[in-house]
Amino acid sequence: MKKRSWMTLGIILTFLATVLLTGCGNKEEGSNNGATGGANGDTPSEAASALGEIKSRGKLVVGVKYDTKLFGLKDPASGNVEGFDVDIAKALAKEILGDETKVELKEVTSKTRIPMLNNNDIDMIVATMTITEERKNEVDFSDVYFKAGQSLLVKKGSPIKSIDDIKKGTKVLAVKGSTSVDNIKAKVPDVNVLEFDNYQDAFSALKAGQGDTLTTDNAILYGMAVQDPNYEVVGEPFTDEPYGIAIKKGATDLLNSVNEALKKLHDNGEYDKIYEKWIGKAPSGE
Repeated sequence: MKKRSWMTLGIILTFLATVLLTGCGNKEEGSNNGATGGANGDTPSEAASALGEIKSRGKLVVGVKYDTKLFGLKDPASGNVEGFDVDIAKALAKEILGDETKVELKEVTSKTRIPMLNNNDIDMIVATMTITEERKNEVDFSDVYFKAGQSLLVKKGSPIKSIDDIKKGTKVLAVKGSTSVDNIKAKVPDVNVLEFDNYQDAFSALKAGQGDTLTTDNAILYGMAVQDPNYEVVGEPFTDEPYGIAIKKGATDLLNSVNEALKKLHDNGEYDKIYEKWIGKAPSGE
């Protein structure tokens, strides 16, 4: 009985070892599949096939903002999303797929856009996204498609035409905690800055005559100028905030296709038409 028990135990142990080895092998294979085909682990070759996948699907899925006037804003009545970024997305779909209607828009925010891209929820981000060295570690960027930067909003007829007209004693309105405050103080150390909790309060203060100018990113200021045509954005931006289209890292063929499309839009004048439709006269070299 004792000998038979040892033999039985040996058979059981051999069987368990075989199962464990087989299981480990399957797990490793599964891990490899996850690394190459998962949301965050595409190999360069698979990421590079993004353009082919889009063409096979017949639709470009683009992340845009739904709450940024002039760039991406959803009309609560019609449900349509409109703006500069939306029209750029449509133009890219036309260049890549031959039809601007072959685009699906998905809402993104500054917080969700990169995770959505890396989770394959969207093919690219066209959402007032500034190109930074830090972000380049997470995504690849197209060439600059919009040159944003800090600017000034004034009432039409104001003697302030650019940052050079901001002097000691000028009342500048800005938002608390924004980099705009630091930037304007760096440009004009003795400037008088009045800070507000949000942009709407700051704009209301400007219209009430509490300040001479309001400063922030020009993309935001353009939206304010649309709200009230008595106000305008003046001068060139005095900080550099270049917007780029974000693509998943390693999707080289898609990135090249986007850059080629942007160049064509500039060359054939379509970019200027979109710019003038939403922003105003396109600056030279835009």
